[in-house]
Amino acid sequence: MWLSPEEWQAVALSARVALCATLVCLPTGIAVAYLLARRRFPGKFLLDALVQMPMVLPPVVPGYLLLLLLGTQGPIGGWLKTHFGIVIAFTWQGAALASATMAFPLMVQPVRLALRMIDGRLEQAASTLGAPPWRVFLTVTLPLATPGIIAGAVLCFTRSLGEFGATMAFVGNIPGVTRTLPLAIYSYTHVPGGDAAAMRLATLSIVLALLALIVSHLISRRAERLLGYRSHAEP
Repeated sequence: MWLSPEEWQAVALSARVALCATLVCLPTGIAVAYLLARRRFPGKFLLDALVQMPMVLPPVVPGYLLLLLLGTQGPIGGWLKTHFGIVIAFTWQGAALASATMAFPLMVQPVRLALRMIDGRLEQAASTLGAPPWRVFLTVTLPLATPGIIAGAVLCFTRSLGEFGATMAFVGNIPGVTRTLPLAIYSYTHVPGGDAAAMRLATLSIVLALLALIVSHLISRRAERLLGYRSHAEP
């Protein structure tokens, strides 16, 4: 086999973590993007800054903060362990949470831009015809924002596949438990004779990222054609 069982294990774990992180970010990202794009409220700038914070902080900082809050000795993590027996730190679920934290801005930004580009007259027409706000959002706003949602989901997934710093700080590098693809590459570069395995996994990471971007582009183009969009950058 091209990859060893340990390497396949890291790949499978990364896929699971990235998928869960994307599913967590999708509804919350759409909601936050809608607030930032369509609503005015006190503290909007603060919320916007908070959303973008993971992009400008060293990745280890959000991971360390997650450990302080959700570790077994933290205020939230300790409470979850005491009352429900739930432990998040040093688990693959914690890796998914760390990845979601770092990828969340990449989910919000494309959706926010897509919502801003929607012609408000279409939504007003639906409201004039008697549709309540929630129905307008579900049947008009969300479909028109589909390309941005797809782009955000793919960016979130690929970013989660490559998450390293926050994952290392929050859940560690435990083989078979939290050792995702980037952590496996890091580990192999620090053991004698691990260069070949590191190169295989690095190559696989590049291929997966390219495939995800290609699929995102094809799906977005398809959605744009269905919605009647025309890009000014294309002939």
